Amino acid sequence: MGAGTRTDAGDGAGIPVRPPLGRELLLVASLFLVYKAGRLFANGHETRAFHNADRVWDAERAVHLPGEGAVQQLLLHADAVVRSANTYYAAVHFPATLAFLGWLYWRRPGHYVWARRVLALLTGAALALHVLVPLAPPRMLSAAGLVDTARVYGPSVYGATPETDSMANQFAAMPSLHFGWALMVAIGLIAATHTRWRWLWLLHPALTLLVIVGTANHYWFDALAAAVLLGVALAVVRAPGNNPGRVVRAGAAAQAPAGRSAATPSAAAGTARAAGTAGTANPALTTGAVPPTDPTTVPPPLPRPRPTEPVSSSRLAAPRTAGAVR
Repeated sequence: MGAGTRTDAGDGAGIPVRPPLGRELLLVASLFLVYKAGRLFANGHETRAFHNADRVWDAERAVHLPGEGAVQQLLLHADAVVRSANTYYAAVHFPATLAFLGWLYWRRPGHYVWARRVLALLTGAALALHVLVPLAPPRMLSAAGLVDTARVYGPSVYGATPETDSMANQFAAMPSLHFGWALMVAIGLIAATHTRWRWLWLLHPALTLLVIVGTANHYWFDALAAAVLLGVALAVVRAPGNNPGRVVRAGAAAQAPAGRSAATPSAAAGTARAAGTAGTANPALTTGAVPPTDPTTVPPPLPRPRPTEPVSSSRLAAPRTAGAVR
């Protein structure tokens, strides 16, 4: 649908407007090109990349994180398992994110705008770190002693010579956008759906984490950096439920249901006056029935006065003194 198309928000909080499809496709394509160009721009810093890799590896060992090799050994038990992991790394990253945005666009337009802004902010911050902090992945680090599973078992998305790879920057390990995007996909679907099974979407970032570490494409710290950046982006971008544009303004008249006409202000005022008049009328005069009384509001009856007795002349005598005899 085009611009201005209204769709039901489903929660009564407001009616989100679906953005124009052509503009969104152009925007997503532009973000993808900037993403690829930014990664290529970071090429040519191999010395710094390997120096930073040594520092990251030593920092992980200093905080006693498990070695990436322990995860890789789980994948190397069977060729089919390691090939599946390589395929997941190569084929799920972009398609899953695009499918996520496409579903939100058609079914949850308010959540779509929010998710697109978060992903754009996360990707921009990641590209800045890729340029400022080039990092060689663990598969290139001799101290790690890991196997480049993509080159040995296939499939691989990278060129055989990282320094001359014109398709991707292989020295942009931190942060891991594989993990950052997968985590945002899970968070976005959990926020946009209401089924009790929606928490299973967290399996996507969990599996992505095992894949990027087990294939020796990323360190643990790469995923941690992506999670931190995503948390900042989520804090900056307003969530759909708090978007003032989706909330009906206070005092605005609600839309009348289909087939019914909304009451005019004059009719509403007349109804209010009639209700006020009826509220002040005496029910006993209009219906002939005595209105029930509330015992808590009726005051207690006053005490009945005692009848006065005639005063005889004997009672007007002087008071008796002590010892007097009647």
